Amino acid sequence: MTPFHVHLDPVGGVAGDMFVAAMLSARPELTERVMADVHAVLPPDAAAMLTEGSSGALSGYRFGLERTSLADRPVSYGAFRTMIGDARLAQGTRLAALDIMERLGWAEAAIHRVPLDDVHFHEIADWDTLMDVVAAGSISAALAATWSIAALPLGGGLVRTAHGLLPVPAPATTMILTGYDWRDDGVPGERVTPTGAAIVAHLTAGAGSGARRGGRLAAMGTGLGTRELEGVPNVLRVTVFETDGPRSERTEMMTFEVDDMTGEEIATAADLLRKVQGVRDIVLVPAFGKKGRPVTRVELQADPAAGDRVRDAVFSQTSTLGVRRQEMRRDILPRAKGLEKGQSVKHAVRPGGVVTTKVEQDELTAETLQARRRAAHEAEQ
Repeated sequence: MTPFHVHLDPVGGVAGDMFVAAMLSARPELTERVMADVHAVLPPDAAAMLTEGSSGALSGYRFGLERTSLADRPVSYGAFRTMIGDARLAQGTRLAALDIMERLGWAEAAIHRVPLDDVHFHEIADWDTLMDVVAAGSISAALAATWSIAALPLGGGLVRTAHGLLPVPAPATTMILTGYDWRDDGVPGERVTPTGAAIVAHLTAGAGSGARRGGRLAAMGTGLGTRELEGVPNVLRVTVFETDGPRSERTEMMTFEVDDMTGEEIATAADLLRKVQGVRDIVLVPAFGKKGRPVTRVELQADPAAGDRVRDAVFSQTSTLGVRRQEMRRDILPRAKGLEKGQSVKHAVRPGGVVTTKVEQDELTAETLQARRRAAHEAEQ
């Protein structure tokens, strides 16, 4: 398994269709997988299209939806989540697509103060959103890649939505990409869409903008936007590098202790906190506190950009009166999901190019411990 690093250059901006087109331009071998996943969630009377074109002096691809009678179909977050959950998708696509959709839905729900399942996507291109989210999820799951993005173009002016005219960048976009670097190139219009923002946040794990990593340049691709911009090509360019070694990112560590919650309450709180957008990991450690009282020490890792939101969730779900917060660096080995001997596995590339394989424990379903261990051993060889 060759690990990749993919860097995004948002020359014209970032939208879901631009990202998918750019990646399929750079990695055409992914086209069959991506199109199959997209068509698995679209109605029979709709189809995805990948066409060649140009913007300014640059050629590339456009990714779009050929729609017929989609206007009367459900377009709520809950409906799309169900459709993604029920579809027959390639390995890893479902989880990645649901994460992107949740980032997008959470932002819209917070802005409009409605429950997540009541969010409708009429103002962010409805069915195009579903298509772009699933396609991006398929690409994310298929590549053993780390991701970075250059500073994003601010744009300017107002964008027309179902709620009236709103300033650019749109509220959902700014909420999703808080903590990222932006630049003002003087070109107006909506340059980063909410769907594009959710895809970027998923790929970069909310870590913010970053420089590309070194390595052997393996491919380059260009995705074209639908509008003509004055003085700049409306393109998203991706460069794909073959790399080795771990990547570094910033993470926020939150720690606190609880001594007045039952074991059942702590387990429930931990499960709910794991579902909070921005939470990366939670570890529960038994310890002793003041006066020899048994306590549970909670160590939680979160995206720094989501720190305040995660803190509020901690205070809502636990009885703690204070949280210690520290931002630090963590190094992560290149990794990718796969399928071996019918079992879902995770591959990791260790220094020197050694690849290790670990079965996803939740998917071992044999009736006995011995049988589960045998299945894991066979898949990990």
